[in-house]
Amino acid sequence: MTYPEAISWLFSTQMFGIKLGLDGPRELLRRYLAYPARGVRVIHVAGTNGKGSTCAFIDAVARASGLRTGLFTSPHLIDYRERIVVSGVEISEDDCLMHLTALRDLCESMETHPTFFEITLTLAMKYFAEKECELIVLETGMGGRLDATTAVPADVAVITPVGLDHMQWLGDTLEKIAVEKAGIIRPLKPVISAAQHPDVERVIAIQSNEMRAPLTVIREPLTGYPLSLAGPHQQQNAAAALAALHAAAVELRYESVQYGLSHTYWPGRFEMINHQGATLILDGAHNPHAAAVLIETWNAMFPGIKPSLIFSAVSSKDVSGVLTLLAPIAERIFFCPVNSPRALNTEELLAATPDANPSCEAHVDFATALDAALKHAAPVLIAGSLYLVGQAKAHLSGADFQSSAQ
Repeated sequence: MTYPEAISWLFSTQMFGIKLGLDGPRELLRRYLAYPARGVRVIHVAGTNGKGSTCAFIDAVARASGLRTGLFTSPHLIDYRERIVVSGVEISEDDCLMHLTALRDLCESMETHPTFFEITLTLAMKYFAEKECELIVLETGMGGRLDATTAVPADVAVITPVGLDHMQWLGDTLEKIAVEKAGIIRPLKPVISAAQHPDVERVIAIQSNEMRAPLTVIREPLTGYPLSLAGPHQQQNAAAALAALHAAAVELRYESVQYGLSHTYWPGRFEMINHQGATLILDGAHNPHAAAVLIETWNAMFPGIKPSLIFSAVSSKDVSGVLTLLAPIAERIFFCPVNSPRALNTEELLAATPDANPSCEAHVDFATALDAALKHAAPVLIAGSLYLVGQAKAHLSGADFQSSAQ
């Protein structure tokens, strides 16, 4: 089996859908000998928004502190291998091929075929063990209580801001969603939480108390350190990251913290790119809470400036809610579909646009939307879906875009 064939097989397992539950991933981790070794510290991060940035801060500071780290995140933007990173370096195609070959044989011998996400998690954990990672950072895929990542024993639980998203899976109220997120809390293990809506804070406090898990709520932003990630909200994410590292007994020195926070890279989150002399800003704001944070960052970075907005989204998201927030800051909106089986077409996107909105245009794909946007107001803001951000980055860099439904 070649690497392209292995990736093709893996992506074909998405037909098994999303299965919330821990029995499947536990069995696969057990049979592939992929559980972390004794002494390896694991930080588990759940939440609705800010998970990826917080994971990136934790990883960068830990590496600056001299630790060998494993970072597991999802989804990828362009290439599948972005999901599995050791000390800042993506897994190689050869290592990926070796593990996918073994995992395919193992999966075919199991009574219930593992899902795409379960296979990816198991591959990552085995690879981290082979590379002798000392600290592993796991970002949940969805929810927490029944997310596959919760099958991995963790030493610290981190819960970033919780909002309404994935409601068809996690529940239709903040309290119900918070119960799922708080499901990553382990008995006697430290919990770090961002400041939350009172309903969410209550759920996290109850779960922490029941588990006798010491709870720290981050109520103040981190100051005194330069951050490489843009936006006032990143000071909160950085504060949570440092608290998590402290709870994991990582020795933190000022120089290491300063270097790590100022050299953190997390693409697709208010990422600025120069293209043909124009400034492009890419941000995967795919729910109202993320859109509100994007607007706050935009007003801080580009006060009084209205961008051309290239927008797309997938089904199951609160597209109307996101557009209600983003439309007022845009000079003009350019809609296009994304390369995803869950993509909304431009007619659906136009229908979700509020009545009081700037002029809108529909385009067949991102490339034509970008060409049109560059002829209007600059800078150009590309937002609404991480799939759109990945597609944009692939187009701008000439890379092959690996579309994924998960």
